[in-house]
Amino acid sequence: MKQTIFTLLLITSIGLISCRKNNNDPDIKQYDLIQIQNYIAANGLTGMKRDTVNDTTGIYYQILSQGSTTGVTPLNYADSVAFVYTFKSFDGKYTNVDTLNLSRFDGLLGHITNANNGLTKGLQDAIHDLVKYRGTRARILVPSRMAYGVRGAGTGSSSNVNTRIAGNQCLDYYVNVISDVNKYDDYLIKEYIKKHNLSGYTEITSGRGKGVYYKVTTPGSGTGEVLDYPSSITCLYTGKLLNDSVFDSSAIHNNNDATATSSFDVEGLASGVQEALKGQTTGAVVSMLIPSRLAYGKTGSGIIGVDACLYFDFTISSITNP
Repeated sequence: MKQTIFTLLLITSIGLISCRKNNNDPDIKQYDLIQIQNYIAANGLTGMKRDTVNDTTGIYYQILSQGSTTGVTPLNYADSVAFVYTFKSFDGKYTNVDTLNLSRFDGLLGHITNANNGLTKGLQDAIHDLVKYRGTRARILVPSRMAYGVRGAGTGSSSNVNTRIAGNQCLDYYVNVISDVNKYDDYLIKEYIKKHNLSGYTEITSGRGKGVYYKVTTPGSGTGEVLDYPSSITCLYTGKLLNDSVFDSSAIHNNNDATATSSFDVEGLASGVQEALKGQTTGAVVSMLIPSRLAYGKTGSGIIGVDACLYFDFTISSITNP
């Protein structure tokens, strides 16, 4: 219903402006302004303000939670910044809310537009000019000319859902500029434990594995080789993102045979996994939650996004030490 109201308002408003302009189409700034104002009205949004720092942007925003401004300077384009975000196109045909993996950024503020997946010039300018401080959460409405313009983005037809952003679509963002990535990781891990009613996990509170949570579901035999960094192991394993999507497993590497093991050197694993497995013996079943800094950090890996926390299950079949 809200989408229908928005569409009707947009068509009506463009028609009125066209009449006033002697049947000339509105320019893109007017068109974006109409889209945003009608979107605000159709969705009953309150508290939205127009960008007055750089009035030419046409961005509307609302600060939902203000980060600390005491003793800190506003963010500059040369500063490193980490944030998570959601966004959707005004027509509702593209939505991304995957803040646990893909809708994340960690890098220089001035490099936001070098990335993709919703990281637009409008979002970059809004964080710099309006959000300004780490720890701030905001809602930001970005006009199409500050987003993907007339060409849009993605693949396929403009009528596709979640594969393409149509041309001249304004975007609706929620953004959370993280003040401390390590603390945010710990929050996400604890929330995952709570959501899944997990129990019996031990947090490593010092040393190389600080921040890892692990649970030995089944102790090993206690005999034979003890797992250490130089060890080679044969095991069953599954790796998941905290949105519960599996990104890797021994089954995937064995034609989806859930009983087939994989073998590799422990020193080639993420450091958080090494720490959770260290000291185990053959037969051990270990689950673990790994903070991003002890996984793939700011770079990510393959389908794993930047700053992604990870969950693993391991069943150790054999251990070989050099």
